[in-house]
Amino acid sequence: MKLNHLVRTGIIISVAAFFYAGCKEYHPAESVQTAPRISKAVCVLHPTRGNDVTGIITFTKADSGIHVVADIYGLTPGKHGFHIHEYGDCSAPDGTSSGGHFNPDGNPHAGPNDSIRHAGDMGNVTADSTGTAHYELTDNMLAFSGKYSVIGRAVIVHAGEDDLVSQPTGNAGARVACGVIGISME
Repeated sequence: MKLNHLVRTGIIISVAAFFYAGCKEYHPAESVQTAPRISKAVCVLHPTRGNDVTGIITFTKADSGIHVVADIYGLTPGKHGFHIHEYGDCSAPDGTSSGGHFNPDGNPHAGPNDSIRHAGDMGNVTADSTGTAHYELTDNMLAFSGKYSVIGRAVIVHAGEDDLVSQPTGNAGARVACGVIGISME
């Protein structure tokens, strides 16, 4: 008796599902959606507590890697450490929730042109007398998928200059801005 009830229930569910699907034949290949290829990502920088630093960073797929362009405002004049951090979390008032530098290979800290470095080591941005910095670099280590993907990670701008040698982070000081890298639909 219980088995008959289960069979009838199964048949009713199957028939309902068939009609719900619009009486179309099911073709598994049609139902598989492929993810669009990512060609651009963007990061909007927000100030950490007590700071006024803002900015926009774009990441664009190029033949030789990812082209990074940053325009940052509200800095003190001079050099400021500029890094991709491991977690896309800017919830802590001081930006520390973004973790350390993005470093999937466990390499020492270095500059963006060094072959052995953190993937997130972007060097420094240099602010002019108005506190504005413009930065451009094509990085052959960064990617939009796989081990070196920047998608969902954070960008941090620091209060001081990254010396490019001190371990583990370049002695760049406090975090003055944080933003999360997301896919751009452009």
